[in-house]
Amino acid sequence: MEKVGKHVKTYIFRGILAAVPLWLSYLVIKFLYYAVDAKVVNIFEHVIGFRIPGLGIVIVIFVLYLVGYLASNVLGKKLFDLIEALMNHVPLIKNAYQIGKQFSFALSLPEKQVFQRVVLVEPMLKGSYLLGFVTSSLTDNVSGEKFLKVFVPTVPNPTTGFLFMLKESQIIETNWTTEEAMKVIVSGGIIGPEDIKAKFG
Repeated sequence: MEKVGKHVKTYIFRGILAAVPLWLSYLVIKFLYYAVDAKVVNIFEHVIGFRIPGLGIVIVIFVLYLVGYLASNVLGKKLFDLIEALMNHVPLIKNAYQIGKQFSFALSLPEKQVFQRVVLVEPMLKGSYLLGFVTSSLTDNVSGEKFLKVFVPTVPNPTTGFLFMLKESQIIETNWTTEEAMKVIVSGGIIGPEDIKAKFG
């Protein structure tokens, strides 16, 4: 009976974790509809005489596209740097902005493809492993030996961490994708794959 109770609790908890993103997505869609779409539709109805359902959401998507485009060019980056500088002078807004920036950075890492593959690194404590990402490699000009640059992020903030210079033989390859590893790091191990395939290099 105890095993059944534990089984039920485990899957209820997993169900909650799976439902949270869906619930947040629903809230975002609901907010866009009531706060943006409904108002924009009403404004355009007064102007042109008829309703265009969904116009507000289309406008929001277009605005997000423009923001993304601005953030990708030199002038846009300077503008966002100025906004960030202003945000950092307001205590409460500064904290919220920094948290949002960290999560945005974490989500954008797979897209930037700065991490080549996910590996495990054994620290000084034998039998325990750190989750890391291979970022690049270099070769010793004297011995010709190859070293890997492995970034080991901190949990749950992947914007900070440690950089290790390791030989191929010192890392353990995994079958995880960058996205899967980032989910594990940002959630503190709560979300992510339930199994791993690892092998020594």
